[in-house]
Formats: sequence, C-alpha cells, structure tokens
Amino acid sequence: MDIEKKIELICRPPTEEVVTPNDLRQLLETEEHPVAYNGWEPSGLAHLGTGVICAYKMKDFAEAGIHFKAFLATWHAWLNNKLGGDLTLIHKAADLFRHSWLALGVPRDKVEFIYSDELYKNIDYWAKTVIIAKNLTLARTTRTLEISGRKEGEAHYVSDYLYTPMQVADIFQLKVKICQLGMDQRKANMVGREIGEKIGYWKPVSVHHHLLQGLEKPALWPIPEGQEKEAIASAKMSKSKPQTCVFIYDTPEEIKQKMSRAFCPEKVVKFNPIIEICKYIIFREHSVFKIERPAKFGGNIEFTSFQELETTYSEGKLHPTDLKNGVATALGEILEPVRRYFSNNKEAKDCLETVRQAKITR
Repeated sequence: MDIEKKIELICRPPTEEVVTPNDLRQLLETEEHPVAYNGWEPSGLAHLGTGVICAYKMKDFAEAGIHFKAFLATWHAWLNNKLGGDLTLIHKAADLFRHSWLALGVPRDKVEFIYSDELYKNIDYWAKTVIIAKNLTLARTTRTLEISGRKEGEAHYVSDYLYTPMQVADIFQLKVKICQLGMDQRKANMVGREIGEKIGYWKPVSVHHHLLQGLEKPALWPIPEGQEKEAIASAKMSKSKPQTCVFIYDTPEEIKQKMSRAFCPEKVVKFNPIIEICKYIIFREHSVFKIERPAKFGGNIEFTSFQELETTYSEGKLHPTDLKNGVATALGEILEPVRRYFSNNKEAKDCLETVRQAKITR
C-alpha cells in the first residue's frame, strides 16, 4: 500500500487532528509497520464512542498496515478508583471491552490486545515512569489532569498525579510511534512529544479522534462563543450517564427510547448529538440513509451524503422526531452483529452480565 493511501486511512473521520501531518508522513516513509496504540480504562459498558468510534480507527489503522496495540489500562482504572477500585471487576470490564471490539469487527489477527498488568511486571517500565516524573513539574502535571477525568483542583491524592507519568511511560514501553486516542487525551500525548527526545526516546505522532456528544442537552445552551471546547468536553458521551448514551448492546427498543428523549434542536446542526451520530456513524456504515415518515409529513426520504442531510435539516425540511426515528432504526441494524455475538458467546455474555450489575462509580 502506498503512503498516500495509508495517510488517507489514518486521517479518515472520526480522526479530528494529526500532530503533525509532516511527522506522520516522515514516519511512514521510514517505517512500513510502525506501532500505534489507543488506551482505555476498563470501567463499565462500551457505548457508541468507546465501542464503535474506537473500533473504526482500529480497523482503519489495521487496514493501513499499522501494528495496532489496544491497551487495556486496568491499573489506570484501579488508580482512578473506577468500579470502586475492584481490580477483579476491572479485569472483567477489560475482557468485556475486548469482546466488544471483536463483535464490532476489529480483526483479532491484526490488533494486539495488551493488559497493563503484563506491561507493569517489567522493572524497565517503572524506571521510565520515574524518569518521566523527574522531567515533569507539578504545575505541568496538574494541567494534564483532564486525561483522567479531573479538573485542576480536583486532585487530592498523590496517586492522582501518577496518572500522567504512567500514561506517558506506556507510550515508550509499548514502543508506540503513533498515539491514536480521543481528543480528551491530547495533553498526555503532548507531554510525550515534548519530553520523548529529551529522555532518549522519540517524538510520537499524535492522531486524535472526535469525541461523540452525549444525548442530553449541554449544560450551557446555546453554547457561548469561546467556550465550545469546555462545553463539549463536559457533554461527551459517558457510561456513567446511561440514559444519555447508546450502549452497543442496547436492543432496538432501548435505542428508540433513548432517541425519543435525546436533545435534537430543530434546524440546528452544530452541537446536535443526533446529527453527530449521522455524520460519524450512519454515513460511515451506509451510502444511503433512509428515513421513513408518514405521507402526510412528506413520505419517506433518502440521503446519499451527510452534506445533503445537514442542509435539509438546517432548512427545517426534516423534523427532529423523524430524524431521531431514522437514526434509531439505523443504529439498531448497525449494532445487530454485536447483539448476535454476545448471544452466541458464553464468555462474552458472562462478562456483560457481570459488568452490567456493577456500580459505575465515575
């Protein structure tokens, strides 16, 4: 595969940012199969963001011939007191994530799943963590707290400050050349770029993907100009708010119920979570998006591009209820392979039931 095709796959939406495009090109010119990774705290059920969006990028990178490592950060979840700090339950959630991505079509022969327990048995990892910590000021580390879901001023334990040096150490211990994570993890990746060469390693390329918005109305609406970044960060889809996100295991009926309550302002495209699902998921899966509606409301309508849908909706020619019904139907079809996988795989089903019964602490 030529470099242009590889770059096209790596930059394919939901990719939102590449730091830097020139660094990415130089890397691909010198390495045929560089290592890329994404890392997750296994802390509950997988929703459209952690499940579908992340699966898309794993498949894109695998198709581009990149050696992709899916890093299940069990210790980070433990450090962050996810699932009550129950490491056994966290491991079960990690198994659930692995099954979830396989159910979504992530190729098991091209994506390597790694649990942090395996990495942390090596004393070299902890040496890297110490070296990184010695090159980070307290102030710089505090500014990265959002990668663990905290704001500045919310860190009360020494363990809260271990999160960043450990995450950066993961990059170099895994020999990662491309960090492929969500936009909310950007600050950790920038630390890796800033200090990598300084401590004798390299400057990893960062490829950040879009974070899906939750189904609820943002706390600030309309979103004030200049506060978009903060507003969207706080409104991202979260498993701790189950009624405001679609889990990949949801039945068509559950999806329809959630869609019926979802925030979908009429004629408004920007910061509309239903429009986002269309942009990043529906049109990724389908070349034609069909919405059924009664004849008295114009009858069935089809869209062959997101731009066409965007224009029609912004002009008020498509009602929010019709859009939500169409999205509910499409998602139900897209997620059918997941429901089938978990129905037929006993281990996966057991993981799902165990995590479903757990209390999601954050």
